[in-house]
Parts: sequence; C-alpha cells; structure tokens
Amino acid sequence: MNASAQDAVKDERAQYYRRISGQNMTPLWEVLGALVPKAPKSPVAPALWRYGEVREHVMEAGRLITASEAERRVLVLENPAMRGNSSITQSLYAGLQLIMPGEVAPAHRHTQSALRLVLDGEGAYTAVDGERTTMRRGDFIITPSWTWHDHGNLGSEPVVWLDGLDIPTVRFFDAGFAEHGAAALQQTARPEGDSLARYGHNMVPLDLDQKASEPTKVFVYPFAQTKEALTGIARTAPDAHFGHKLRYVNPATGASPMPTIGAFAQLLPGGFETQPYRCTDATVYVCLEGAGSATIGDTTYTFGPNDVFVVPSWHTLNLRASEETILFSFSDRPMQQALGLWREEKI
Repeated sequence: MNASAQDAVKDERAQYYRRISGQNMTPLWEVLGALVPKAPKSPVAPALWRYGEVREHVMEAGRLITASEAERRVLVLENPAMRGNSSITQSLYAGLQLIMPGEVAPAHRHTQSALRLVLDGEGAYTAVDGERTTMRRGDFIITPSWTWHDHGNLGSEPVVWLDGLDIPTVRFFDAGFAEHGAAALQQTARPEGDSLARYGHNMVPLDLDQKASEPTKVFVYPFAQTKEALTGIARTAPDAHFGHKLRYVNPATGASPMPTIGAFAQLLPGGFETQPYRCTDATVYVCLEGAGSATIGDTTYTFGPNDVFVVPSWHTLNLRASEETILFSFSDRPMQQALGLWREEKI
C-alpha cells in the first residue's frame, strides 16, 4: 500500500472513530495494549517520606485545627504520581494521624478497613467495639470494617501513628458507608487486653466459628511480641530475599488479619543485603528500628526510624541494612491471592 492509500485508510478510520465516539463507544484495538499489558505498568511511583522532615508539618496541623473539628487530623501521604487521588498505591491509602494531649477523635465506623502503626509519643489509646488498647510505639492495631472506633490521648505528649486503609479499593466498588457515633466516646464493654487474652495465645473460645474471610477478633498486635518473634527466628540463617520475615495472621484462621490488607514484619541483620525481588502487590514499608537503604527499580533511598516508603507493583526491590533493622509493611496481597492474581519473582 502506497503512502497516499495509507493516508486515506488512516483518515477513514479517524472519521469512523469520531462517529462511534458519539455513541459512547471506542475501538478495543486502539487500547488493548494498555488494558491487557504483557506485564504490570503501574502508575504508582516509588517514593519516600522522611519522618524527620514531615513531623513538623504534622505538629503544625495540631496548632491549626482541633481533633473534633477535623474528626481525624491526618496528613495524607499521596503518591507523587497520583496527586489528588488520596492514595499511596492504586488500592491503598496512608496518612499520618496526630492526637494531642486531652483530645478525643470521636467515635465513628465505616466500611473501609484500617490499620494503625504507632510511631511517636505515648499516652494515647484506640477503642474498638467497646474495648480500649493503649497505643505503644510499633504496635499494629486494627479497626476492621464497620467496627466502632475512637481514639483519645490521656498522656502529656502528642502521639502520631500511620494509618493504612483500603479506601481506594472500597471507592472502586462504590461501597463506602460511614456512620457517626451518638457520643464521642464509646462505652467500655470489656477490660483492656480481653481480645488478646481470648484470641491471641494460640487458643480461641469454644463457640468461635469464624470464616477465613472475616477480620480477626484480635485488634492489637503488640510490638514487643513482634520483636520477640523476629529475634527468635533470627538465630537461623536469613532468607536471601527477605531476611527474617513474618506475616501477621488472624490467629483463629491463619488468614490475613483483614481480607483486603496484609501486614508483615521483617528483621534484617546489620550489613545484610537482600537479593532482588518483585511482586504484584504494591507495598508500603515503615522502618521501626535501625537504618538502611532500599533500591526500588533504578532509584535508591536511604531510610531511618519512622521513615515511610512505597514500592510499586512489579518493581524490583533490594534492601540493605546498615545496622540491625526492623521493617513493618502492608499491601493488598490478600485480595490479589483470593482472586488468583498475585505473582512474585525472585531474581
């Protein structure tokens, strides 16, 4: 076909595309490569938030607006490639929440599932469906979908934690609902530590009949126990790709604590470097102890305590620990595995 004939065909097709566009149609063959790629091409960008740099902004929010005015005083960690989307990955949201001494973040509930990772300060608590837990640094706390929860600070210093929610996922399904409590504080129905005693010691109540898809009855995973488990397995040789890594589970089922969000903790010995690895679940990491660097694709970031970084889907990751380091991470892996989509590659 000569150039003139090619131009004629191109013009005819363009006119055709304009006509069908008026009927809200588009040709699949023009977009097929983007819809069904040969490998994931994530719009998410690697990024790192240095806590030492952003903490000042978090504290300034405490001077500008009260917890009751804001309902939740949070600075959203927006992925730099997806600004305005209120998301850190395609499926997950993250933010830094602040509660000042004497404040209460009032009770509410929503269909979105949430996790809290305590970063800074002491004296705050979270209450979930009538039970409070004191928030200590490194504690992993869950507020499952549609559970009443509020936060308060009975101490003398500001408390900051990382929020992780499945907001983008629920938004995708148009399934978001929320409800405010009749009072700012829930009435305490059980003593602190009750759920951990009932479900968190390799035992469960006799009448528990829980499905694997249901969220855990344990809503706090103390960092002291996490660290004890990690240091215990660190007496063996580290895995080449993960160091010493464990996943948090619902102790009654062995499944993820929440059906939409998986959470993990890992220990890297000082001087250890992981082999390259990639997977389809974009993952948010937080450094709890130690320091090191993360090479995500072609970019290397250094990190220290409380720094947050995100690894997009199907991007290679290398971790290096300059000293013994403990990392917390969360992703949408449970959803991908339930749908048969999750894939990993050890390089």
